[in-house]
Amino acid sequence: MVSPLTLFLILFFFFLSSALSSSSSELDILLDIKSSLDPEKRFLTSWTPDADPCSSGSFDGVACDGNRRVANISLQGMGLTGTIPPSIGLLTSLTGLYLHFNSLTGHIPKDISNLPLLTDLYLNVNNLSGEIPPLIGNLDNLQVIQLCYNKLSGSIPTQFGSLKKITVLALQYNQLSGAIPASLGDIDTLTRLDLSFNNLFGPVPVKLAGAPLLEVLDIRNNSFSGFVPSALKRLNNGFQYSNNHGLCGDGFTDLKACTGLNGPNPNRPDPTNPTNFTTVDVKPESADLQRSNCSNNNGGCSSKSLKSSPLGIVMGLIGSILAVAIFGGSTFTWYRRRKQKIGSSLDAMDGRISTEYNFKEVSRRKSSSPLISLEYASGWDPLGRGQSSNNNSALSQEVFESFMFNLEEIERATQSFSEINLLGKSNVSSVYKGILRDGSVAAIKCIAKSSCKSDESEFLKGLKMLTLLKHENLARLRGFCCSKGRGECFLIYEFVPNGNLLQYLDVKDETGEVLEWATRVSIINGIARGIVYLHGENGNKPAIVHQNLSAEKILIDHWYNPSLADSGLHKLFTDDIVFSKLKASAAMGYLAPEYITTGRFTDKSDVYAFGMILLQILSGKSKISHLMILQAVESGRLNEDFMDPNLRKNFPEVEAAQLARLGLLCTHESSNQRPSMEDVIQELNNLAADY
Repeated sequence: MVSPLTLFLILFFFFLSSALSSSSSELDILLDIKSSLDPEKRFLTSWTPDADPCSSGSFDGVACDGNRRVANISLQGMGLTGTIPPSIGLLTSLTGLYLHFNSLTGHIPKDISNLPLLTDLYLNVNNLSGEIPPLIGNLDNLQVIQLCYNKLSGSIPTQFGSLKKITVLALQYNQLSGAIPASLGDIDTLTRLDLSFNNLFGPVPVKLAGAPLLEVLDIRNNSFSGFVPSALKRLNNGFQYSNNHGLCGDGFTDLKACTGLNGPNPNRPDPTNPTNFTTVDVKPESADLQRSNCSNNNGGCSSKSLKSSPLGIVMGLIGSILAVAIFGGSTFTWYRRRKQKIGSSLDAMDGRISTEYNFKEVSRRKSSSPLISLEYASGWDPLGRGQSSNNNSALSQEVFESFMFNLEEIERATQSFSEINLLGKSNVSSVYKGILRDGSVAAIKCIAKSSCKSDESEFLKGLKMLTLLKHENLARLRGFCCSKGRGECFLIYEFVPNGNLLQYLDVKDETGEVLEWATRVSIINGIARGIVYLHGENGNKPAIVHQNLSAEKILIDHWYNPSLADSGLHKLFTDDIVFSKLKASAAMGYLAPEYITTGRFTDKSDVYAFGMILLQILSGKSKISHLMILQAVESGRLNEDFMDPNLRKNFPEVEAAQLARLGLLCTHESSNQRPSMEDVIQELNNLAADY
């Protein structure tokens, strides 16, 4: 007969082993994941066999739920160079998988489809290849899929149309082919679909145009053809379709009108004809794991069998121990969740409405984790959100709500302002490259409070003005975030990928890129259009003088279109900061001479800077001599004495001479002798008509 003490010990260890079995099995899974993601054992050093994955800070980037199951893995920007293992599919309580900003290779394992609670899948900015597993379309809770900036091939799975909670599907910058599945139009929650820079073809599905919440559809740089559904006009600028030469449609800028000749591309298979495609036999996965399910009756005891008092006491003691353990575990979990917000919680907050928190990292490791604590901070409040009776508060709500980002999105996008993402730094600001939650790339300018206007109402007016600037040749402001706790304001601009104009000057060897003549003329025209817009000739907004134009402020995109950076930024800075920037501008020769005597800027000040930039583009030099240019123009020896030798005389000399004269006129010492930018545009148009 088994003694009460023996029975107690048996039951105690049984319940203890049941409670720990899940944790120990997930430990083995995590160690397998570690060996695959970090084969050189350089980064996941805290993932050790003797550590508890669910203890605070023991496993970097791992967070557990209330049942001590792994719910979140956040390893973004860690420098991981391995592959994603199939064992990731064994963490069935996982809600968020963040592996972006790494150098992972290999395929996306189909075992990810075994994660029924997964809401966020971030695998972007890696070197992943192969096809997208169709079975991911079975994950009913997925809200965000970020697979962009990889080397994925194959087609977009039609099964993605079954993702009824998906809001963002970002697949840009891959090697995907085939057609857009019409089933994506069945997703009522889809707000952003980015398919740009792939090898996709075929028509744009009419059903997709009917997706009720769709705000952004980007299909640029593919081979789409056929009629564009007119319903997509409701997206306005949210519909991007350039560089798809087979598209046609009515009411779309830059799209030709449709005719009966707009049929399928003969060089591509017809995406509507299934006989043109190889049928893929998708077999169901046999990944249903047999797990031990422990119930309260596994001991085989009923209340009637507890007749002896020693046994009753033993069972009572066991019940007490279990009650204490459960209470302690739930209390620990509650405390942990208060101190550490898992990534899924952060994403739920990602509504771009809060700018009044100071986020402090729990620890400063090489890569930040979404496990952060919140601390309210008071003080600097340029948006007036802490003032209940302030006109500026109502103004900010009305004007700025759509532009507001919250701080955790900025931190996530820049990997907590990692040096890897630093694009540039000055004594006034820093600029970081970041990838936002919707998958788009942004340039994030960080400005310290000490550099901003002390009058918060003036600062607010400056921000309002920046939100009104919308032109194809101006760097587009996506939003902003003012953090009282950090004492910084962040301006989020659309990222322009090809650097600035300064990088294309003084090219002396074969490693530098030489701009062709037509590209130079196009850049000159684009800069002029941007300045005309700023000067308010169209009358749609107040006139603005840029004040700080230079080759460094001319950003160049993929198609060598120029964008003016820092337009109106002087409206945010203190006077001494503005003055220090002007000194730098003067040293580079862009500052109009009348500023020295008057101390004032006019639209003719920008004309002077434009003339300098025009002459730099023609000469290919950052330092130029007006006297040399004048002599070259008058003597007709432009090619020998002035023009960029890298052009190798491949340009029309008459057009070059006229542009050089225009540059000299714009940089005339007397502001009264300079043309307006409207006159400059007219002159450039006349040149274009002649050539």
